[in-house]
Amino acid sequence: MGQVWGFGKHGGPEVQEFFERPDPVPGRGEVLIRVDAAGVNPLDHAVRSGLVPGLDGGRPFPRVLGMEAAGTVLALGEDVDGLEVGDAVFGFALTGGGTYAETTVLSAPNTARIPAGLSATVAATLPVAGTTAVDVLDQLGLPSGATVLVNGVGGGVGLAVARLAIGRELRVIGTGSAARREHAEAIGVRFIDYAAEDVVAVARELVPDGFGGIVDLVGGTSLRTVAPLARDPRTVISVGDMSVPELGGRFVERRLDRGNLERSARLALDGLLAPVITAVHSLSDAPAALATVENGHASGKVVIEVA
Repeated sequence: MGQVWGFGKHGGPEVQEFFERPDPVPGRGEVLIRVDAAGVNPLDHAVRSGLVPGLDGGRPFPRVLGMEAAGTVLALGEDVDGLEVGDAVFGFALTGGGTYAETTVLSAPNTARIPAGLSATVAATLPVAGTTAVDVLDQLGLPSGATVLVNGVGGGVGLAVARLAIGRELRVIGTGSAARREHAEAIGVRFIDYAAEDVVAVARELVPDGFGGIVDLVGGTSLRTVAPLARDPRTVISVGDMSVPELGGRFVERRLDRGNLERSARLALDGLLAPVITAVHSLSDAPAALATVENGHASGKVVIEVA
């Protein structure tokens, strides 16, 4: 038996609870891991709220929170290739096992070995934020010297996008709240405080000819405000708002496979995708970890260290 943090039904934070569960048995294409660290993401509370159906693996309630983790392989299910018991790995819990737990199951095709020199804490931030940054910038395909606007730069994904873009020799301008300024500017972002400044006016002053690309992490009215700043609407890519094609833009094309995880890990080792980890919590403090993200107060990446 091991302790987990999950939810007994769909809803708000009030449905969350600690409970005990036996170690899961890895099914076909799954690996059982001892969890060392789990990343915390907005996706986690969206799943809890019932906004993202289909990510529960058909598992009954109560369910375990969390989508990304790093740890050590304890057992293999059938038809698992390229991984062995004892491997240090990181990946996605795409079959509903959750990651705010002492042990869990990850989807083997969406799990990779952690390379030597990379900590489990860092690796646990890469499945969501790291691979999203790689995907969105690959999709944009901007040449070095181009300017990209990161709309909502201060969170875990936004800072990952900004750091990787700067590593690709792109000029990065980012929007966010005042609390996000310090971390964004520390990695070289020209920051625009959306509450204190006129985002459109400042952006047009900085980039009169329009942006080579826009990465949107906010959606809604904010997306519609900044989208016209792109020279070509096709270079507006949203990570969270699937209505972006109405503006001529595109939704991010995600690649969750082992190869993309391995690529993200190499970039992290090289310092080109080093996550900005701003809070590390214990499993017993998981409620506070998720609350920080859900309330919009997280700047950078929040991680739960389990082992």
